[in-house]
Parts: sequence; C-alpha cells; structure tokens
Amino acid sequence: MDHNNLLAAWPVVGPGVAGAVFGAGWWFWVDAVVCSAAAVPFLHYLPGFFASFAALMFNCVNREDIGDGYYSPYDDSEWRAKLWLFISYVVSFVSLAGAVGFLVQDALRGCLDL
Repeated sequence: MDHNNLLAAWPVVGPGVAGAVFGAGWWFWVDAVVCSAAAVPFLHYLPGFFASFAALMFNCVNREDIGDGYYSPYDDSEWRAKLWLFISYVVSFVSLAGAVGFLVQDALRGCLDL
C-alpha cells in the first residue's frame, strides 16, 4: 500500500482506532475492578467518567465546523466550536491528571493491594 493512501485513509480510520483503544481501556478497568479483591473507592471512577464525557464532548463537533471555509448564517460562530473543543480538551486533561494523581497517591500510601 502506498504511503499517500495511508495518509488519506487516516482521517477515516483514526477515530475508530481511538475509540477502540478508549473502549479497551474501559474494558481493562472494569475487568480489574471486578476481579480484584481490593475495594475501589468511588472517587477512582470519576476520572474515567469525566474522560468519557470529554470524549463525547469533542465528538459532538464536526471537523468542517472549525475549518477556514466554514460559513454560518448566524454570524461568526466558528469560535463557539473552538471554545467547545478547548473546554472538552481541558476536561480530558484534567481527568488524566486526576487519574495520575490517584495513582501516585495510592502508591505513596500503599492503600491498594496489588
């Protein structure tokens, strides 16, 4: 397969691959919680919930809505889509930081039996 064909196919295949990786992450998390003898506090679920919400948020924006050729009869509304994406990425990164924070906190306290 030609390298140019791979680059052309990536916008079509990329979101599916990202969704599969995200779903596999949830699958491993639920499997670990169900099979583990240690009780997991509810706060440890929150980063995953917020990451899922952030994924839903940035999947609500079409790629064409943030391009240069975007036209809206309701004035200049491209900034709304970009603001929505910015907020969704902030939620995503905060959920990642929260998950890492819980990981470090639990490792330092040694409260989870691994």
